[in-house]
Amino acid sequence: MPIIVLLLVIIILVSVFSVQNAVPVTLSFILWRLEASLAIVIFLSVITGLITGIIIAILVRRKLSAKKETSEDARH
Repeated sequence: MPIIVLLLVIIILVSVFSVQNAVPVTLSFILWRLEASLAIVIFLSVITGLITGIIIAILVRRKLSAKKETSEDARH
C-alpha cells in the first residue's frame, strides 16, 4: 500500500511539473528529429523509468527467491 501512495505522489508531482513546463522542444537522436511538448517528454520519461525499475525489481526478487530455494534444497 505505501508503494501505491508513493507512486501516486510521484505521478501527481510530475504531472504538475509537466503542465507548468508545456513549451515545445525538439528531440534529436542520430538522424531522427521530433518536436513535442516538454510536458509529454517529461511524463513519458518518468513512466519509462518507473516501468524499468519495476521490471528490474521483479527480476531481482525472482533471482533471490530462486537462490533461496536452491540453498534450502541443499540443506535437505
